[in-house]
Amino acid sequence: MRLPLAWTLVAAAALAAAPTAPATGAPARCPRLTGSWQGDNRAHLQQVIDDHGTCAGPDRRPRPVAAFDWDNTVTKNDVTDATLSWALRHDALLRPARWKDTSAWLTDAADRALTEACGTGVRAPLPTSTRPRCTDEILEIRENATTMSGHPAFAGTWNHRRTVPQYAWIPQLFAGRTPAELSAYARAARREALAAPVGATRVLGTHTVPAYVRYYDQMRDLIRTLRRAGITVYIVSAGAEPITEVWSRGVGIDAAHTVAIRSVLDRHGRLTTRTEGCGGLPATRGEAIPYIDGKRCWINQEVYGIHGAAAWQRRPRTRRPVLAAGDADTDVTFVGDATAAHLVVNRNKPELMCRAYEDADGRWLVNPMFIDPLPRRTDPYPCSTSAYTAPAGTHGPLRHPDGSVLPDLFDAG
Repeated sequence: MRLPLAWTLVAAAALAAAPTAPATGAPARCPRLTGSWQGDNRAHLQQVIDDHGTCAGPDRRPRPVAAFDWDNTVTKNDVTDATLSWALRHDALLRPARWKDTSAWLTDAADRALTEACGTGVRAPLPTSTRPRCTDEILEIRENATTMSGHPAFAGTWNHRRTVPQYAWIPQLFAGRTPAELSAYARAARREALAAPVGATRVLGTHTVPAYVRYYDQMRDLIRTLRRAGITVYIVSAGAEPITEVWSRGVGIDAAHTVAIRSVLDRHGRLTTRTEGCGGLPATRGEAIPYIDGKRCWINQEVYGIHGAAAWQRRPRTRRPVLAAGDADTDVTFVGDATAAHLVVNRNKPELMCRAYEDADGRWLVNPMFIDPLPRRTDPYPCSTSAYTAPAGTHGPLRHPDGSVLPDLFDAG
């Protein structure tokens, strides 16, 4: 039956006024991502939100989890390095009685270099602001694990998929300070780094280091949208926890949902060179930090309450994040554990990028850095030869679950 013209016009007006349903078919009440993403990455991330958030059912239990690395994933540039830079310019480190005490793996060569450049003694402030040689030695060890003369700074045995000495060394350098003091240094560094123009650098000793940090707007929006959709967000970082907590608050993540290197405190509440353990390991001098497989362990332990050796293993799908995001080989294990999307910020790190471009489950999303992205890599990633770091520190090929070797893969840009 043909409707009267007046009825047709009324119906058309009503349809025009009605809100347009999202293309995904999710209810209009679902929170929506904004901002510019590579290709169809935003649509894929939105689908994860629609499928796993409260839009898919308000009574979902347990609540789904998303996990993010911090440095160069949520921010451009490293916030622990920004805090170290501020500390070196403000004499915030304390002089150790022996530099060997700062790390279980510090070599004799590094001990000599630091002693000559920085001195030793009582825990008085280390005058790094007026001792450029001292600043140089500390930064060279942090950046390259060598002394300024090129000698290895660390030696010995450690599991290279659970820790790296120069990462563990940064919170160890702040031994003798309280978490509140380290947080105060991080807040001062944050104010300074956010105020500096994009691209700014500074010279410390003979090292040129970034002087700015920025939150990525897209990542901030993604975290906000996930939380609005009822997905619990965690930060998991290989930085010092009091520092990471200062920055994570800027995207609405509290200390309870921020996991990073946790220093053991002495009886006076001061940081020590020991760090809390994971996966059945006791407190050590840095043997189990959130690094490569260590990130999986800390997520399993702190998010899902899985303790002992089981925390090192991939858990069933219901006990893994639906979304995980990272930018480096340090993130490859936990990002690969995600069940719905593996988000990668491309910094040309070979193990992570080989897994991303292999795209074994069709759920890997690669996005250039949102600020100052790298040019497309012209050489293939060495997936078939050296992309994998073994626990002993040797490098070899990456393999499929059946043992076959991944071929070398090119950067898709």
